[in-house]
Amino acid sequence: MDRVVTLFGGGGFVGRYVAQALYKTGARVRIAQRDPRQAFFLKPLGALGQTQFVAADIRDKDQVAAAVNGSYAVVNLVGVLKGDFQGLHVDGARNVAEAAAAAGAASMVQISAIGADPDSPSRYGSSKGLGEEAVRSAFAGATIMRPSTVFGREDNFVNRFAGMARMLPFLPVIRGEAKFQPVYAADIGRAVTAAALDPQHHGGKTYELGGPQIMSMRELNEWICRATGHDRTLIDIPNPVGGAMARLFGWLPGAPITWDQWLMLQTDSVVSDRAKGLREFGISPTPLQAVAEGWISSYRQRGRFAAKSPY
Repeated sequence: MDRVVTLFGGGGFVGRYVAQALYKTGARVRIAQRDPRQAFFLKPLGALGQTQFVAADIRDKDQVAAAVNGSYAVVNLVGVLKGDFQGLHVDGARNVAEAAAAAGAASMVQISAIGADPDSPSRYGSSKGLGEEAVRSAFAGATIMRPSTVFGREDNFVNRFAGMARMLPFLPVIRGEAKFQPVYAADIGRAVTAAALDPQHHGGKTYELGGPQIMSMRELNEWICRATGHDRTLIDIPNPVGGAMARLFGWLPGAPITWDQWLMLQTDSVVSDRAKGLREFGISPTPLQAVAEGWISSYRQRGRFAAKSPY
């Protein structure tokens, strides 16, 4: 296969897994992002000449058009949890879809999120929903991927709580009843690759991607404490207190939760009953416990030399 697949945000957390899945197919991978140097670590993972780099801000139409030139498939992985939601999630997504259509790309894959809805109370959820509409309008055959919370060696979710369990004498739990369906980044990479290279079967469809297990925020923190060997007391923060913390202090650098994230937690991030998911790609969802041992051991008292967790 000698097809060019352009990944906007390919050097990010999920992007690196998509790139590695594409390498295995023999596709040529073009990484497009504002600072391509941040993605140079991908080059030795592919064959000689298999990786290209181009500087592109998805808010700049001309840069986006240049980046997708000659592409068979285009994947938009750009997303933020705070910042320029309108520019990146809506206008930027539209720019990518319009450029992909103008370039004659065979497929377009838009990475969205479970809970994406133009009417969502959170700016993240509403901008992701508006971004989906913009992509559909510009590229009718686009494939929409809506993952739940994503985990992997480089994530900022499991690693964040594991770091807190190692450092703090107790763990505060905000919105402990909120539910997630954690999905492995490598599974997403395989699904995105299949959708990008086979638009005949996946074009125009929407998929919700979740793992095999639904966990509450409290259950996740309990598991992390067991897996890292840290016997911490979990303190449930009452919802009125958690909401007040997010509203009053969420804007501060390093705040545990922003107001927009608090609003996002009011809705469970779980795959809906009738949604198409990973199994439509022939992928058996990977449990968190099956792969986390590869990196979570670094948070134990003796690191990887400590006794393994039975969980």
